[in-house]
Amino acid sequence: MKISDIFERTARTYSFEFFPPKDEISAIDFGVNVGQLMKLSPSFVSVTYGAGGSNSERTFALVDYLQNKIGLTVMAHYTCVGVSKTKVVEDVKYLKSKNIDNLMLLRGDPPKGATDFVPHPDGFSHTSELIELISTEFKNTFSIGAACYPEKHPEAETFEQDILHLKEKTDAGADFLITQLFFDNGLYFDFVDKLRKAGIRCRVIPGIIPITSYSQIDRFFKLSGTKIPDILMDRLESARDNPKRILRTGTDYAIEQCKSLIEGGAPGIHFYTLNKPGATVEIFEELRTVSITN
Repeated sequence: MKISDIFERTARTYSFEFFPPKDEISAIDFGVNVGQLMKLSPSFVSVTYGAGGSNSERTFALVDYLQNKIGLTVMAHYTCVGVSKTKVVEDVKYLKSKNIDNLMLLRGDPPKGATDFVPHPDGFSHTSELIELISTEFKNTFSIGAACYPEKHPEAETFEQDILHLKEKTDAGADFLITQLFFDNGLYFDFVDKLRKAGIRCRVIPGIIPITSYSQIDRFFKLSGTKIPDILMDRLESARDNPKRILRTGTDYAIEQCKSLIEGGAPGIHFYTLNKPGATVEIFEELRTVSITN
């Protein structure tokens, strides 16, 4: 089923993101963890794609399994990194043969060891180009998602430039946007207002991840320039030597953040699970207490 069709049936979606297990032990853990999350009946799930296409085969295998063996609505990530236009068409035909109706299209990160993005000689430099090719070659075949940054893409010189690039993505065929992680809901709602003023009308689904360890803080900032509000940072600092308190603090904050987003009119939540279900399950269960009519 296309995610765009799900949107027509419900005002809010709740979805989970996974990455392919790297080895047999990870695969066992993954199976147990996914089993817990599946009990929550997500609207859809997504599967990430490794830098430089390093996880492409694992991604394809996992989306096939989740879609065709488990029976979930699956969105496969796909990037511009290291692929020609011909390869894109081949890969997308393969995904369609596996009954995949949804794609998250991204530029992608440079391969491991590289600092700058270098497109394939017969490939793409920008996500909008990838979206346009697939929208043209596979008319009305897929529901297409794209990424956005409530705090501005780290490589964009200005917010205005970043929003212009997002408009190019939606004009090329993106049906919806999912945000990078953030911790300040005001930034999300301000961002959505900016997009609406720029003529971007599609759903903008907030992407959320709870902080479950102190070491994540620096990694999140390096990943996307995400700012952590002082109120949360103070709580984390006071608990930095107590892993259980860090987990409790991060989970409690995420619960309140998600409730506030839904109460403020956000069209659902996309959970970056990191393949670990504990905090996500608790957050999702708490969201069921929010008295918002879907």
